[in-house]
Amino acid sequence: MATTYLTLTNKVLRELNETELTSSTFASSRGVQTAVKDFVNKGIHDIYNETGEIPLLYSRTSQDLIVGDNEYDFPADFRKADMDSFFLKPKELVTNGEFTSNISNWTTGDGSPSHTSSGNGRLNLNDAAAYQAINTTVNKQYKLQVRVLSPNSSTSGLIIRVGTSAGGTQNLNTTKAVTNFREGAILNTNFTATAQTSFIYLESDGVQLDVDYVRISRSDIALRKLVFVTYDNYLQVYKVTDDTNNSGNYSHPLRVYILPDHSAFGVSPRPNTSEYSVHYDYYTTHTDLSAHGDNMSLPDRFATLIVDRAKYYTYMLRSDPQHAQLADRDFQRKLRLLKVDYATKNDYMRSDTIGESITTSIGGRAS
Repeated sequence: MATTYLTLTNKVLRELNETELTSSTFASSRGVQTAVKDFVNKGIHDIYNETGEIPLLYSRTSQDLIVGDNEYDFPADFRKADMDSFFLKPKELVTNGEFTSNISNWTTGDGSPSHTSSGNGRLNLNDAAAYQAINTTVNKQYKLQVRVLSPNSSTSGLIIRVGTSAGGTQNLNTTKAVTNFREGAILNTNFTATAQTSFIYLESDGVQLDVDYVRISRSDIALRKLVFVTYDNYLQVYKVTDDTNNSGNYSHPLRVYILPDHSAFGVSPRPNTSEYSVHYDYYTTHTDLSAHGDNMSLPDRFATLIVDRAKYYTYMLRSDPQHAQLADRDFQRKLRLLKVDYATKNDYMRSDTIGESITTSIGGRAS
């Protein structure tokens, strides 16, 4: 269970023999109580700064690209990017294709499709159908992947249609046999888009089926590692060409750079389609706790370090260097032990990013 801001503050106050706070008095704290609240946040910042590049403070995110746009803001909790982790991938085009908490963005096509909390959330099709419209590029090929489960031993089928409307001209109309797929089966197929909007239509042919996920992306966009270039190198070598190219000369991004203020990253050349996504890893920073119920972002085992650090700052405020030194000694000792446990970043951080073959050569471009 995550440790709250109130709990951390009261642990410090208790060890200092000061009056503890409650949820109702937390916002109106005064004197040493307010100082301790500030020192709790300061202690968390110190831990982030002292621990450096450990997996615990590592996060992964993705950014969908927009045709012609080359610079994108980093997340709010961004501290430092892992420049070796930037990969270009085909954008996932289905909205809410994982069905984590609901089946929003899916329209009823027949019967009563519903949401089930089984697994991580699924679309339940009990002799029912659901569909969704996605943006596509005319004459481009797309790969469609569906993971489906059959909760009983009956033979059934999943009807998959893709067309220019929910029930109109079909670019794809296939039925995948589903027999006792209690553990789930992954069904793969392809289609070529004939319109800028394509409809993905799923229907159970017979008994109940659960759809675990639906994924659609461009077939001709390969997983590709982006090469890091410094901002100065980008300005000297690539920027003029990127800025003077018209839309007909946009291409697939090959390079990535970081703006001098570290607020955003850029790609070069400018993307020629909005069907790209950039995936990368970064080290997070601490966002100050504010409300009494805010949970610290670190695991609970870090609570004693935060308490020790907040005590150190409080003793320094009280002009008590002897007790401050003892609190700092406890903090440094525990920090060393945790650094051993949380060794520097290792390969598992990118294990799911590298789950596909990687293209590093220039190759044919998407359009």
